[in-house]
Amino acid sequence: MILPIYNLEYDEQLTDMKLDIFSHCTIDILHIDDSEYAVPGGPGCYCSLTAKALKFDVVLHTKFGHDFPLIDDFSKEKIDLNDAISEKPTTQFILKILDSERTLFLQNMCESISYTDLNSDGVIISPVFDEISKDVFDKVQKNSNFILLDPQGFLRQKNSENEIYLKQTDLNLSNISAIKTNPDELNCLTGNREVDGMKILQKKGIENVILTDQQNISLLVKDKIYSVKLPNIRLFDTTGLGDIFCSVFCCTMLKAFHLQQVQFKQH
Repeated sequence: MILPIYNLEYDEQLTDMKLDIFSHCTIDILHIDDSEYAVPGGPGCYCSLTAKALKFDVVLHTKFGHDFPLIDDFSKEKIDLNDAISEKPTTQFILKILDSERTLFLQNMCESISYTDLNSDGVIISPVFDEISKDVFDKVQKNSNFILLDPQGFLRQKNSENEIYLKQTDLNLSNISAIKTNPDELNCLTGNREVDGMKILQKKGIENVILTDQQNISLLVKDKIYSVKLPNIRLFDTTGLGDIFCSVFCCTMLKAFHLQQVQFKQH
């Protein structure tokens, strides 16, 4: 097993690593108790900025409108936006948070993401709602050596009031290296919310199966489960934390693989 850590003395040998990210950037309208906030984000935003902080070259396959406020930030961080700007407004969600209750509504949808040739060490696929077609997903699966999948957007449906809910889905998981789910998403994929569901995904060929359940994070690799419990800190909004976690995990795994290759060549 390759642990997701690396020796910092080799960090200079881990430059010029590349990551492709497929996901919409969003503008989230947060209703927390009686207050309302507009927050730019989405997995495309959080994952790409995190990967840049970890010294990866990032190509962000996304779509957002001229109303998205972080375009200059992406340019400053030298994130390749790959024809991201659309004439349609940015995908927008309304998230209502009352105590522990979270209700999500789709307010607006930008255009879909197209496929372009990949030339990177790995890929993060993290749709928010129907922006990645089956054809694009299939092409990415066939043309990448390491893929981390957050399947939430493939499982989401909306009702007549645009409220988001999850639906049981038979998803093609071939050539997926790592997957991050919560119990509800795991249940939609496997019919089980706990460890047995993680094992079902593992039997489909996924080497790293991550389950996040509030403060509890579990990783299934081979026949072992590694678990960590985060401190009991009250957070009013955890939006983006899962995306940051995915990006850190993916980048760290890719650095570990690359470091192993460097050390092998040196010996």
